[in-house]
Amino acid sequence: MKPHLLRLFVILGVLVIGTVAVRAEDLGAVKARMTQRLSKLDELKASGAIGENNRGLVELRNPSPAAGDIVAGENRDREIVYAAIAQQTGSAAETVGRSRAKQIAANSAAGVWLQRDSGEWYKK
Repeated sequence: MKPHLLRLFVILGVLVIGTVAVRAEDLGAVKARMTQRLSKLDELKASGAIGENNRGLVELRNPSPAAGDIVAGENRDREIVYAAIAQQTGSAAETVGRSRAKQIAANSAAGVWLQRDSGEWYKK
């Protein structure tokens, strides 16, 4: 093998390994952020300020600047997780989100606002 081709393969290998390592670190950071905001999300759900939509994301039900920031951060992190799962399973992130929405609905506490596949909101 020519030296410049070998060098190219080594560089590509390092880039691939580096990308996987960064990605794992990113998912760890995502998990930490999601864990940190979990109690606030539960509080907002219990108050009816937010609900779980049919795409696996949280949605504002009563506008509030503080809740809006939490919702935006949670949805950003959920989308990262759904994209990672989709890549691992060979499916679409939207499919993963919709599947997760069903799991969330099944495990939600009474009184939480949820969205049916039809788009209709209901209180569990």
